[in-house]
Amino acid sequence: MTTIDDDLNGFLGSLSSPEQADEMDDDTDETLVPLYEHHRVVADKGQTLMRIDKFLMEHLFNTSRNRLQKAAEHGFIRVNGTPVKSNYRVKPLDVVTLVLDHPKYENEIIPEDIPLRIVYEDDDLLVIDKPAGLVVHPGCGNYTGTLVNAIAWHLKDHPNYDPNDPQVGLVHRIDKDTSGLLVAAKTPEAKTHLCRQFFEKTTKRQYNALVWGNFTEEEGRIEGNIARNPKDRMQMAVFPPDSDTGKHAVTHYRVLERFGYVTWVECILETGRTHQIRVHMKHIGHTLFNDERYGGNEILRGTQFSKYKQFIANCFECCPRQALHARTLGFVHPRTGQEMFFTSEIPADMSGLLNRWRTYIAGREHD
Repeated sequence: MTTIDDDLNGFLGSLSSPEQADEMDDDTDETLVPLYEHHRVVADKGQTLMRIDKFLMEHLFNTSRNRLQKAAEHGFIRVNGTPVKSNYRVKPLDVVTLVLDHPKYENEIIPEDIPLRIVYEDDDLLVIDKPAGLVVHPGCGNYTGTLVNAIAWHLKDHPNYDPNDPQVGLVHRIDKDTSGLLVAAKTPEAKTHLCRQFFEKTTKRQYNALVWGNFTEEEGRIEGNIARNPKDRMQMAVFPPDSDTGKHAVTHYRVLERFGYVTWVECILETGRTHQIRVHMKHIGHTLFNDERYGGNEILRGTQFSKYKQFIANCFECCPRQALHARTLGFVHPRTGQEMFFTSEIPADMSGLLNRWRTYIAGREHD
């Protein structure tokens, strides 16, 4: 019998981007780029001659012949320790290994049984309503327990979905402590089409946020490049629109409800940059309520009375994260051409927070 020395669920984690694969030439100096064994398959004594890509298709789950051929082109598939091309014919007792340029645990997406709230699903895509607190994509310190792991579990029986294939999966992201809508693609064609819509700014994305301070106007526009804060690498910062630093970003906002010391606003993204709403709002003096990273978890407006301080503490406890929700998402379906529009209800923690402020303001007006 053929033996498989590793768990083969998912593979080719190092090819998380086509650019990475293209950087690995056939004559890569292995003294400079160490390779790590991810999978091993030993052909049995009765193995008939068979192309190696076809052979591996029979033994690896969640992959495609095209991806195996690409791996062979870049020297990632070896027989008895020697790189081979995809037309190599496997012989009896050949030891076939898949080697990649990093340890297996770093990037491989493992399916995990994590509950998902799926708003819509068809053969091409799914729209998900993400709760606050769920990391979207594996990264430093969060290699498991993410939305991507949950999607991999949900689609584990899908014949053509490989969670490690960058040509499918999430099309965009939101922060861990931001709740709301995301779209993921099941096919390369769907992802390409959806990514183009995000790039060309034709998608419709509207967020709701509670921010510190009152506005003198009812609506406005924030324009400013966004890049890493040179003084704090955990933060983003805003730079002049004509600056060479950062990426161009535009946020439109509209006041929905005023509470004196804080304001409930609607934000519409013209671009989609890291922390865009959070950093743009801070830039104009309206930091998101309880946004710890940008200082919104301090009392930035209001009185020094102990009763008010206790009220704010209760509000922070009620909604223990930045008060930001990806409320609506609109796009054109990549296959049918139909315009689709989805709305997510305000989550319980933010709804409770708003009700606390309404009660507080009503009490002040009564007094």
